[in-house]
Order: sequence, then C-alpha cells, then structure tokens
Amino acid sequence: MNQEALWSTRYRDAGEDYLFGTEPNRFLAHRHELLSNGSTALSVADGEGRNSVWLAEQGLEVTAIELSAVAVEKARRLALGRKMDVRFLQADMFAPGWPPAELHNAFDWVVGIFIQFVGPEWRERQFDVMKQLTRPGGRILLQGYTPKQLEYGTGGPSAVENLYTPEILQEAFADWEIEELVEYEEDIAEGKAHKGKSALIGLVARKPE
Repeated sequence: MNQEALWSTRYRDAGEDYLFGTEPNRFLAHRHELLSNGSTALSVADGEGRNSVWLAEQGLEVTAIELSAVAVEKARRLALGRKMDVRFLQADMFAPGWPPAELHNAFDWVVGIFIQFVGPEWRERQFDVMKQLTRPGGRILLQGYTPKQLEYGTGGPSAVENLYTPEILQEAFADWEIEELVEYEEDIAEGKAHKGKSALIGLVARKPE
C-alpha cells in the first residue's frame, strides 16, 4: 500500500472523528507570539487541518500541503466550520520537481509537526524541500519524537531510525541559526493517535538572509 492509500485509510477509518484531534500541536501553539514575526505560513503533511486552521486563526496567510485526499477533505470541513481561509493543496512533497517555482522562498514559517513517516534515506530530501519553501530570514518549526518514544508507544513511528535526536537536527540545520532546540517529555492528548506520556523534541531554525 502506498503512502497516500495508507494515510487515507487511517483518516477514513476515523470516521467523523479527527485522528489527531482538532486542536493545534502544543509546541506550536506555545510559540504563538513568535509567529507574529511573519505573515505567511505553510504546514507540511498537514493531515486533517488542526495546525493549518489554527495558524490561520493567528492571522497568518496559510497554505497546507497534504498527500491524502481524505485528510484534505476533512481539513476543508474544519476550516469551513471555524470560518477560516486556508489554501489546501493535495501534493506529494517527494515528487520530482516539487516544490513548484512559485512556492520557492515563499513562506515566513514552514511548520512540520510529527512528519517522521520517512527514514534517513528520505529525511534529507524532506528537509531540503522545507528549506526551499522558506524565505530568507524565515523559520522552520519542527516537532517530533526522540528514540525514547519507543518505550512509551503513545504515538509516532515504530522505526527508531525515523526518530530525531538533537544531533540529527543540529547537523541538518548546521547552516541555519538554530534559535531553539529542546528535548523533553510531556503528556499529550492529540486525538486517539497521540495520547499519553511522550518523548518529544522541538526545533525553531532561521534561514540565513
């Protein structure tokens, strides 16, 4: 089963519920004041829209990229219910030639929340795409799981190689200004899929001008 079919099945099986809930990721939400340093944002692998719709509620002009057609449809319903305008794009960020030229250097914020569905062989490509999307002086915000998450089993991938360590992120963003890199544990409640004590890591990195 390909990734689009896999994720569409998961989102469809959730029915009217939202797999990861409808509230924003806490690491993202706690940085709402920092988000005022910009007017445009892009949410990568946005899922059912909880983060993109919240970003729009902060007054940002928001684009959301998501592979699953089922997720995009649910995200549109969420945005409509909250009377928010989000540009939703169904797209594969790993497709050859993506992102299109009009999205290069286009966003003040590029947000990736729990996007650890790829291993090291694709991670560099994933981060490179996010870097291309970010304007000079703009920022990438990441939230992910660390390897200790495998002990908790409260969400995220089961493959340790998909998980982040501080060293992985420091190397990946060595040519950027890392404004925040924090590793911590916290109880989270994000729908049925992310629930319980979790081993987390968060990054905010600024692109050179």
